[in-house]
Amino acid sequence: MTGGPPVLDLGRLGFEQGAHLLLGRALDGVPPGGEVAVAGSDPALVTHLAAWCRREGHETSVAAPGDLPVRAVVRRGGAGRTRWAGACRAGEPPWRGAVAHAPPHWGLAARGALVEEGGPEVPFAVTGRDLVWTDLAPRLYRQAAAAQWDPERAVPWDTPFTLPDEVEAAVVQVMTYLVENEQAALVVPARLLVQVHPHFREVLQLLAVQAADEARHVEVFTRRALLRGHPMGTSSAGGRASLTTLLTEPDFSIASFLLSVLGEGSFLNLLSFLERHAPDPVTRRISRLVRQDEARHVAFGVGHLEHRASVDPRLRGRLRAAVERRYDVLADTAGLNQDVFDSLVLLAAGSWAPEAIAHGWRSVRRLQEDMDEGRRRRLARLGFPDDEAVALSALHTRNFM
Repeated sequence: MTGGPPVLDLGRLGFEQGAHLLLGRALDGVPPGGEVAVAGSDPALVTHLAAWCRREGHETSVAAPGDLPVRAVVRRGGAGRTRWAGACRAGEPPWRGAVAHAPPHWGLAARGALVEEGGPEVPFAVTGRDLVWTDLAPRLYRQAAAAQWDPERAVPWDTPFTLPDEVEAAVVQVMTYLVENEQAALVVPARLLVQVHPHFREVLQLLAVQAADEARHVEVFTRRALLRGHPMGTSSAGGRASLTTLLTEPDFSIASFLLSVLGEGSFLNLLSFLERHAPDPVTRRISRLVRQDEARHVAFGVGHLEHRASVDPRLRGRLRAAVERRYDVLADTAGLNQDVFDSLVLLAAGSWAPEAIAHGWRSVRRLQEDMDEGRRRRLARLGFPDDEAVALSALHTRNFM
């Protein structure tokens, strides 16, 4: 075969003994459509070679009798295994390799891997990078992974303290309310996580840690509520109705907006309020720890929506419509549980003296004003004009989340 394709002499090595490794290496040295001649004395060589080539997407033909010792010629296919487009180059952060749209057949393959053709298509609902992305995601995930805390060791559960029954009942009522809201905040990122193509793994990692954060919050709020043997407080129909609207929102960006930017953003103020007015060291500590976690969740939501708004000029209109739609759904509900409001007043008051109650009531009103100001500030970051930010913040659910 003078002047023909390069010859790979396998000797007596058969395909069941590893001959495919040598042939694969030889084919890597020729371009798609290029040929490699295969020689060898194994009796089953041609049969095994044909089966291997069919599986790998190459073509094979039996050599002419005069070409001995060559037994067959393999033409390299253009399909087979292909490297994912956008795989990062040396020295770049791995997330730089994320493509704009991840094909369904990539499935669970690692970003940058060689993906064999064929196989199942995994129907992830979100396959576009801009639908979930923020450049903050890798950094926020690293921060979240480093900042995980153990409820058993991080909270001084055994610190002795004694509270009047009414004050303890107020703490229990607030904790009951927080558990309910944090369970919604646990379900939402878990629902979003399973929608996202794993090619955008930094977002998946961040959502997974966010769900783990919320599970931990449910644990510590429940544990504090039951710490002194009181029964759990009340759960209002209006509060549950408000949270249900979060659970039923299918769109990734709108769900992130309603939960993280508006709801958890408002909860940052609530947790600061609880830390400041906590009547015992356990409540104070868990309020501070939970607020640190929630600040990351808000940062991810704002960062994602800033990115999304930069590539989708229609986003703000959809966000505005979502707030208005949610307001209309909840217009006939009672809003914040009255027991929760009264408990917050008592915690801020510190006693039953009339002047103390007046102070506590003013403190809760100031809390609501601070929540409104924070929402308006975040809405402005997303590009809403001041008047729209004021109007949309005012339409946010009275249940805070």
